[in-house]
Amino acid sequence: MKRNFPLIVLLLVAILGGLSYKTTLANSSDSPQPLEEFLPSIGYKSAEAAVRDFEKHFKEDLKLPLRIPPIQFTHHFGRFTDSDGEMNDHFELTMISDQNPQHHFKIEVRPIKYKIPFREEHGLKPLKLENGKDVFYSEKAALGFNLLIFERENWQYIFSIDKDVANIVTADVLVQIANTIDYKVGEG
Repeated sequence: MKRNFPLIVLLLVAILGGLSYKTTLANSSDSPQPLEEFLPSIGYKSAEAAVRDFEKHFKEDLKLPLRIPPIQFTHHFGRFTDSDGEMNDHFELTMISDQNPQHHFKIEVRPIKYKIPFREEHGLKPLKLENGKDVFYSEKAALGFNLLIFERENWQYIFSIDKDVANIVTADVLVQIANTIDYKVGEG
């Protein structure tokens, strides 16, 4: 039996290694689902359609910035989340790149009465918009993202940018983008 033990172990290793190799080959031919297919399957649609859904639901105009971060995006999608009640209802605009995954910018908008509370431990850095309103920048509130949080009219806006591009899209750049919110989607 002692002579057969190494042979059995070697045979077992060969079988398991062969199964692992076949699994690796099978997975290497798999390709990721295109964003155009994947994102609509989880509720994303055109930004314009999501804005219309949001405005119809809340019976109020939504203003978005004219500017976007100075990095390349290949896609932009919107989503209006309409849950039971209004507490978690919000609009989301997502800009991403299928060529540079760290190029990810998101805008979330929700009613102020249901705003997400941020506290001192989130490392809030106070800044100002051109109109004198307060904004807060945080590098700690969200894992992997830096946030710019502010209120305008009846909405809480949260801009989030991937930390990997924070050297390009700084707090000042996000404030500049926020300063361009005086535009209603669809106006000429």
